[in-house]
Amino acid sequence: MKTTFNVVVERDTEGYLIASVPELLGCHTQAKSLDVLEERVVEAIMLCIEEQGGRPKDEIQEYYGNFRVTVPA
Repeated sequence: MKTTFNVVVERDTEGYLIASVPELLGCHTQAKSLDVLEERVVEAIMLCIEEQGGRPKDEIQEYYGNFRVTVPA
């Protein structure tokens, strides 16, 4: 059985791509390229699921979305 997860990707000040999985508490990884990041996030998800003893439905955060705002300087 396959499960689909949402992945949020951000770029830090040093150019690293940071991926986090909102549905799995503490699940994140980083890489310099998107190809490597995708491989690493799959590994991170599998490790998080293993550590957490599966995916307990009642403890999973639901990804809701994201947005950007501009504030006056």
